[in-house]
Amino acid sequence: MKQQEKGFFNSTWFYRIISLILALVLFMYVNGSKDGFLRQTTRDGNTTALMSNKTVTMKMPLDLTVDSQRYVVSGYPQYVKVKISGPAALVTTTTNTQNFKVYANLRELGSGKHTVKLKTSGLNDELRATINPATIDVNIQPRTTTVKPVEVRLSAKTVNGNYRVGTPKAALNTVQVTGAKSEVKRVVKVIAMVNVPKDATSDLHRQVTLQAIDRRGRTVNVVVMPSTLNVTVPIDAGKAASETSTSSQAASETSASASSVADQAATDQTQTSKTQTSSSVKASSNSEE
Repeated sequence: MKQQEKGFFNSTWFYRIISLILALVLFMYVNGSKDGFLRQTTRDGNTTALMSNKTVTMKMPLDLTVDSQRYVVSGYPQYVKVKISGPAALVTTTTNTQNFKVYANLRELGSGKHTVKLKTSGLNDELRATINPATIDVNIQPRTTTVKPVEVRLSAKTVNGNYRVGTPKAALNTVQVTGAKSEVKRVVKVIAMVNVPKDATSDLHRQVTLQAIDRRGRTVNVVVMPSTLNVTVPIDAGKAASETSTSSQAASETSASASSVADQAATDQTQTSKTQTSSSVKASSNSEE
């Protein structure tokens, strides 16, 4: 019996069973470790990783491959989420460098609404990527360009003190508006909004951002060229000058009135003198008779 037991432990099947058990234990240990690490502890207490797997979710910008000279695309998200899985070292490097892109190829599509699948480019072959959302809905429209007038609007038309806000002047009277045909049709005018401080005492020179608006005053999603414009707002002492002119006129009128009164008084005095002289002559004549 003892010889049979001794023969069993020395047999090939015994070692096979032991190897299988050790393999199962090792497999369970690897899967149970955090991030899939198989770790080895050295004599000095430091732990080193023998192999690892890692999963990271990243936020990536979405690139569109489209003929931008002919078409305008709308309705798509600016960013998408990408879940990357694979060897930890590669995942970490990819996360830090972001040396790949997520894109949608629209070159073969014409005008209208389409659903397209997103793809990745430049990702290492050992990595697996899952894009969320996997597809997007886009609206492709013909690109068009038109010319629209520029209107300058002031935040305030009055300032403090004896100063007056004049008529603003923009560097250009018209600008180009480019975008989807349906959006460009909505544009009525382009607005240049200028902030006028209440304590302004001299001409304002501002470079302002232009906005395209529709009939209801809502901003339209188009490209304005140029996007900014120089605007001059005159500020002068018009009120003070007006008051000075009025005061001078009043003083002149007062002086003229005083002069007129003085002349009238002199005339009256002359008439009185003549009357008195005439009376004296008549009295002398009567006396001689």
